[in-house]
Amino acid sequence: MRISYLAAFFSLANMALAQPSAKNAARLQSEVEGGLLPSVHIQGRPLTKSSIADRMKALHIRGVSVAVIHNYRIDWAKGYGILDDETRKPVDPETLFQAGSISKPVAAAGAMRLIEQGKLALDEDVNQRLKSWKVPENEFTKTEKVTLRRTMSHSAGLTVHGFPGYAEGDPIPNVPQLLEGVKPANTAAVRVDTIPGTLSRYSGGGTTIMQLLMTDVTGRAFPALLRDLVLSKAGMRNSTYEQPLPQRLRANTASGYKSDGKPVKGKYHTYPEMAAAGLWTTASDLARFAIEMGKSRMGKANHILRQATVEQMMTVQKGGFGLGFALSTQDGVKRFGHNGSDEGFQALLTCSYEGEGVAVMVNSDNGIRLANEIVRSVSAAYGWKDMKPVEKAVIQMSTAQLAEYAGEYDLRGTKLEVRVAGDHLLFGRSGAEVAKVLKPL
Repeated sequence: MRISYLAAFFSLANMALAQPSAKNAARLQSEVEGGLLPSVHIQGRPLTKSSIADRMKALHIRGVSVAVIHNYRIDWAKGYGILDDETRKPVDPETLFQAGSISKPVAAAGAMRLIEQGKLALDEDVNQRLKSWKVPENEFTKTEKVTLRRTMSHSAGLTVHGFPGYAEGDPIPNVPQLLEGVKPANTAAVRVDTIPGTLSRYSGGGTTIMQLLMTDVTGRAFPALLRDLVLSKAGMRNSTYEQPLPQRLRANTASGYKSDGKPVKGKYHTYPEMAAAGLWTTASDLARFAIEMGKSRMGKANHILRQATVEQMMTVQKGGFGLGFALSTQDGVKRFGHNGSDEGFQALLTCSYEGEGVAVMVNSDNGIRLANEIVRSVSAAYGWKDMKPVEKAVIQMSTAQLAEYAGEYDLRGTKLEVRVAGDHLLFGRSGAEVAKVLKPL
């Protein structure tokens, strides 16, 4: 009888402890939903906040999925909006979205597992084990070689930044065709055009070489391989690298939309470049992956990789990249994560080394804009030291000072003209009417 009393006591105690935590998460969720923040805050002016619903409407966004990580646990997860205009089905935490380039760190974890198993080597010339295609040798590869360390850190000197995917009805190339840039591939051949190890330059082409290497050495299809190496071990039960997406998974899958709100042809593109851009997942599953990797770095999880291996992945190799992860330090806070963008989909994953983070998935080409606003809202609600709006002070400038900024600017191929008009600047595309007003700050 005494045991029953003790059991009842501890049960009530646990309930008492859990309830405030749940109430706190609900309060913080409400703050996040109504506290979206811009990237810049002008000192002395009120900080303008928006709601997720208002920003979705303004940015022509149909659906959003959010999962917040607090102390290396999912504090809350929620879906907003709808999957598509046809079904009007609401987004929930298990709705599938395309992860874009967040596919890369997940795939890199699989490659690192094969390295731990002795099937691959981090600093070996990839041509040593590639079977179905080889990196063409040239003057740049005479002394330095393409290695997994370099492909995972975007320092292998390889071309092809990213991939547009294949619309419904388009023929789908195999991976050797992709890498060789031959039909039906819609991207150029992946080649070394600078000495490996000397330059930090983003290359989805390099990640696709890693994909081929992994399948060549194991003899397994990439989706099944990653399911066994990473997804199942991280508890990512609603995730797959299958391309095209199987019919059995389409009932709760978001459809992609362009920045103007128009739908993507066929709802979404197919990405045979699975390691680089082919992961279908949820915000909650991305959060689970970040939690597994972050705790593994501290030696507290290690269901996929050893502590020393994860430490390597989270050590800067070149240009802000570790092995698969984008790494950053802001206001003393170290973070790992990645952004992603496929046709009609954008996503964001960030987590601090202290276990504070967020995953956001959006079925829109405007997704990163909204995701960044949500991140800033989470930062404010949870009291993070970083990820806040940048503060700027207002200064007065004379017409002569403003004139120093007048002229034509080249923004990655887009010509922008700036003119002075009294106490402010006008800017617009060159050759077009310059009518947008930029007041002096």
